[in-house]
Amino acid sequence: MTVDAEPTQAGTAILVEGGSDRAAVLVAARLLGVDLAAEGIAVVAMGGAMSVGRFAARLGPGGAGLRLRGLCDEGEVRFFERAGLGAVFLCRPDLEAELLRALGVERAEAVLQHEGHLRLFRMFQQQPAQRDRTVEQQLHRFLGTTSGRKEHYGSALTSALGPDELPAPLREVVSPPH
Repeated sequence: MTVDAEPTQAGTAILVEGGSDRAAVLVAARLLGVDLAAEGIAVVAMGGAMSVGRFAARLGPGGAGLRLRGLCDEGEVRFFERAGLGAVFLCRPDLEAELLRALGVERAEAVLQHEGHLRLFRMFQQQPAQRDRTVEQQLHRFLGTTSGRKEHYGSALTSALGPDELPAPLREVVSPPH
């Protein structure tokens, strides 16, 4: 997997909400042939969108002097806008939905099979709360049911895509700023 630059050695920081976003960005960069370290781009998982102001102050022009970009869920954009990031790339409504749309149900389930979780997903689908949901909704919910699963699948789902299939926010956020 691509290892990105440390924020203190970078010229640009991509601020993302959490580990699943960071994992997807790192894989997207690899798929697109972008060497984040060589481009001086660090990918920073903040532990939630509400932390963006603190990270922007520490890493941005008033702090470490880095150019800032952000990748966030549509519902969290207000936090990123208030923090004054130079460019914010929106996932509608979130990264998991973007990845599931790009893959489609059949390919997403193939990823679950490859990762050894399809049987668990099938059991999850039989739960009363899931029975009336679409398969897309079930997949989306399943990704967030166990600690570490979202991060794991941020990488696994992104890896299952070709460079030309990556959702626009992932493609655009890793494009080196020039």
